[in-house]
Amino acid sequence: MYKKGLSIIVPVYNEENGIKNTINGLIALVEDKKDIEIIIVNDGSTDNTAQKLEEIEGKEVKLRVINQQINRGYGAALKIGIKHSSFDYVAITDADETYPNDRIVEFYLQAHSEDIDMIVGSRKGENVTIPLVRKPAKWALNKLANYLAEYQIPDLNSGLRVMRREVVNRFLSIIPDGFSFTTTITLAMITNGYNVQYKSIDYFHRAGNSKIRPVYDTLNFIQLIIRTVLLFRPLKIFLPTSLVMLTVGFALILYRIFIGEAFGVTSIVIFVGGIQLLATGMVADLIDRRLG
Repeated sequence: MYKKGLSIIVPVYNEENGIKNTINGLIALVEDKKDIEIIIVNDGSTDNTAQKLEEIEGKEVKLRVINQQINRGYGAALKIGIKHSSFDYVAITDADETYPNDRIVEFYLQAHSEDIDMIVGSRKGENVTIPLVRKPAKWALNKLANYLAEYQIPDLNSGLRVMRREVVNRFLSIIPDGFSFTTTITLAMITNGYNVQYKSIDYFHRAGNSKIRPVYDTLNFIQLIIRTVLLFRPLKIFLPTSLVMLTVGFALILYRIFIGEAFGVTSIVIFVGGIQLLATGMVADLIDRRLG
């Protein structure tokens, strides 16, 4: 059991432009609250981020800074912060001034009073700045996640959220060290029936340069979505794939019988492969239900 309260975790990597305003804003938010702490995980920054953090940390504030010697990734930094947190709820946000951090306490109070496992800031407010080049990929990823999770997810990977620490700990072992923390925890909680709610927020222009690599990270997100759903709802992957193979195999068998001599071996291989894939999916689903 954890103490009642909130740990705000901020992963930081080369954020010298936004770190000071972000941290000062959080300090002002929690200065009169004894049950809220701020944990900064400096993930091997190579710019002046560490020096700026030292200037803030030297003051009498409720702030803990964890310095990593090498850059391990966004997800790794959050996992380190969670392991060092003291309270039963954790909040995460970024250090680039994009998120309205003044909403964190509101989310926490609602989560605690209404017994909510996770409240996510959905970037659907009146003031939302998302680069145009990222919108098509975000739309496609969201559609894929919605289909596989059987849930309309307003914002798949928002970086502003408050979560029950006990629940997050259950999934830490499957969360990657990279940018996929938010996507994984979203799908894990939704597919396992936890109480997840979304609140509309603004999203501002970031201070400094983005760390997102559009093509590489989009491909990683697709792989991650499929892998996470395979863990918790395997039939959503296996069933459609096996049905396609069975349909193609059966069609090729009919072609061979009624039209020509081609596709004999191919049709059988595809059809049998579809049966094997369906059987594998059913076994995986039974295992998931048994373990769940």
